[in-house]
Amino acid sequence: MRDTADDTKTLVRDAQSLLQAAATLTGQKADDLRARGMDMLDQALGKAGQYQDQAIEKSKELAHTADVYVKDNPWRTVLAAAGVGLLVGMLIRRS
Repeated sequence: MRDTADDTKTLVRDAQSLLQAAATLTGQKADDLRARGMDMLDQALGKAGQYQDQAIEKSKELAHTADVYVKDNPWRTVLAAAGVGLLVGMLIRRS
């Protein structure tokens, strides 16, 4: 997931560089650079949307897995929650 964020940042930085270079130029070359920069930004937005969709799907899967576990092991879940609560209470009391 870290590589994908780096890829998106690289695409945006490259697009920004192209658009900045195009700002100092005129004519066909400037138009070509602006078009390339806009294409790169569109790619970055597309990738960001794709990663967002993947993250949403993965979180739904994890939520479903947790729901199934809690339903299959209610007492184990209650004991784990009570243990965590007790530990946090002890840590807060010490402070």
